[in-house]
Amino acid sequence: MRKIVFELCAETLDACLAARDGGAARIELCSGLSEGGLTPSHALVRAAIAQSGLPVHVLIRPRGGDFSYSAAELAVMRDDIDHVKSLDAAGVVLGVLASDCTVDIAATRALVELARPMQVTFHRAFDATPSLSAALEDVVVAGCDRVLTSGGRPDVVAGANILAELVRQARGRIDIAVGGGLRLQNAAALSRITGATHFHGSLRRRLIARSAGTAGDTTSTSSRYVVEPRAVSTVIHRLEGA
Repeated sequence: MRKIVFELCAETLDACLAARDGGAARIELCSGLSEGGLTPSHALVRAAIAQSGLPVHVLIRPRGGDFSYSAAELAVMRDDIDHVKSLDAAGVVLGVLASDCTVDIAATRALVELARPMQVTFHRAFDATPSLSAALEDVVVAGCDRVLTSGGRPDVVAGANILAELVRQARGRIDIAVGGGLRLQNAAALSRITGATHFHGSLRRRLIARSAGTAGDTTSTSSRYVVEPRAVSTVIHRLEGA
């Protein structure tokens, strides 16, 4: 069985604890998954680090939308990096693109240097670049430790063959983390096809709650997403056993 590094993408403290109990290797902590992920609150970062016992890698993304940032937005990102470093985060997750959607090597390298000794993952801004093979070399030059990608496709199933090519191109110089649509049902196949050892997923399940209305004769519903430790342990088992 291959040794797999599975990272749970978490936006709640409960999800962080599920990552711990399910045997995840690390946590990517964020907020706003409906927008593709945003920087989480400093209080959540502190609690996740203190209570999960796992390496916590914090998403540094000041807004939704594209990945070309103004000088003011980059200043916010630097402040967030400094703060999560002071909280003993294990790493940060970031991505900066130029106006032509190529990797902004200079801006990325500056953030990487600021973040050290924390690890740095270049996130799925990578998938918005016009050439993934060129972008991979740019991310290596910028000094990142890892790239999170779906192979430039909407999800990892569609991008599986491209992900396998990226793993071969990386040649151990940088880790390729397969993420974006990883599910229990597709984990084993993705592990076999891509040959990757790093995987990333949220494994969220929608929980719907129903309650009686104010008149007593109607029902209202609300929902939230939860992560179960069993889902974490199952996906790891399937990835390792493929």
